[in-house]
Amino acid sequence: MTGLLPIKKFLKEWVPSLLVAVVVSFTFNTYVAQGMRVPTGSMLPTIQLQDQIMVEKLVRFTDFQFGDIVVFYPPLPGHEEERYVKRLIGLPGDTIEIKDGSLYRNGEKVDEPYIREKMTYTFGPLKVPEDKYFFLGDNRNDSLDAHLWPTPFVDKSKIIGKAMFRYYPLTEIGPLK
Repeated sequence: MTGLLPIKKFLKEWVPSLLVAVVVSFTFNTYVAQGMRVPTGSMLPTIQLQDQIMVEKLVRFTDFQFGDIVVFYPPLPGHEEERYVKRLIGLPGDTIEIKDGSLYRNGEKVDEPYIREKMTYTFGPLKVPEDKYFFLGDNRNDSLDAHLWPTPFVDKSKIIGKAMFRYYPLTEIGPLK
């Protein structure tokens, strides 16, 4: 019977702490922030293939800004459960057009120092509907993004969160811009 005493003591002392840790971890991961490995090169040169980034999920309850790097579920048949990482290009009400290798937002040319190279395609003009967003990768000519999707807009309900910073590789830790 004495062999059971250490087990009972262990269970009494550690199980409540472990349960609290599991609940806190699950809640944090589900509602606050989550790590993610980037599986493609669609955001080169900003985010490298296989980089690990932290995604803040609380931001989905606030307003997004042009240029934010966002994680979402795409409106792409066969890919609806995948998480995509792209740059926010068009907010609700914006008119987006790509011509002559440049992005135009509401008729004005946008300076985009983060893109890998000028675009080799044309797109639009299209107006972003209410509660929808328009996303493109920084590696525009090699990115499966809104300019190729049958429905180019992402519903607000499909947004997971904002990519805040890279935490791996360790030599590249820092905020994403």
